[in-house]
Amino acid sequence: MTDPLLAAGAVVWRGDESRPEVVVIHRPAYDDWTFPKGKLKPGEHSIAAALREVREETGMTVALGRALPPVHYLRQERLKRVDYWSARVLEREEFVPGEEVDELRWLPVDEARGLLTYEWDAGLLRALLGAPLDTVPLVLIRHGSAGSRQDWRGDDALRPLDAEGEAQAATLATVLPAYRPEVLMSSPSLRCVQTLEPYAAAVGADIRLDPLLSEEDRDPDKTPALVADLRVPAAVCSHGKVLPDLIGALSGKEVHLRKGTFAVLHRTGDRVISVERYAT
Repeated sequence: MTDPLLAAGAVVWRGDESRPEVVVIHRPAYDDWTFPKGKLKPGEHSIAAALREVREETGMTVALGRALPPVHYLRQERLKRVDYWSARVLEREEFVPGEEVDELRWLPVDEARGLLTYEWDAGLLRALLGAPLDTVPLVLIRHGSAGSRQDWRGDDALRPLDAEGEAQAATLATVLPAYRPEVLMSSPSLRCVQTLEPYAAAVGADIRLDPLLSEEDRDPDKTPALVADLRVPAAVCSHGKVLPDLIGALSGKEVHLRKGTFAVLHRTGDRVISVERYAT
């Protein structure tokens, strides 16, 4: 079976979340009105692709919110999957009409629904309004691949990422800009710190180390409280023995992460609105 074509995009909103306006674009090649989206480049993460496509088609830099339902349709007899997120504007350059997109409109949801060409885009609007939009992301990351614990002869806290883990950390550095974490926190274990280092270096941020995120010193009460107290966008890297209980305590959901994968918890106050899991 042929693998589906992969694309990513976003429904960009502004204003009062109870009465938002959304961005709708016109593509002259198709003569359609739709949301910003486009195909993934080879090796590109879908989250990074969504950021890039929105920026290329609208001139806007955005932060991603909740994931919206993916859209599937046939393109030249091949299945295409488009992953979407809600997104709010962080920075905006002047829109310049081009060959791909020649017009951009900010519209209230009802007006946008009437203009959109495709029914599946109208479905995205229903999903957009189905839960709070103004959420705070918490990205919980299991460290990247670090070889075999059994084969490592030194202090396990000093076991580094292997080549696969370094590639996962590099991919993570392209994903975290979607959530703009103001706090980076990690277990003191080297493999956890190294997983965050490429992003931290790119933005000039410090990584806070806390033993409560380690396998040895995790605490069923104190570790969740430590993370729950993060009220701003944050990214936290820890271990496979720590994260399931931590996610469960915060969200009530059972989520297990493989090495190099991460969960995004979207929160309003103490309430977790959604939990999403992604690979790198």
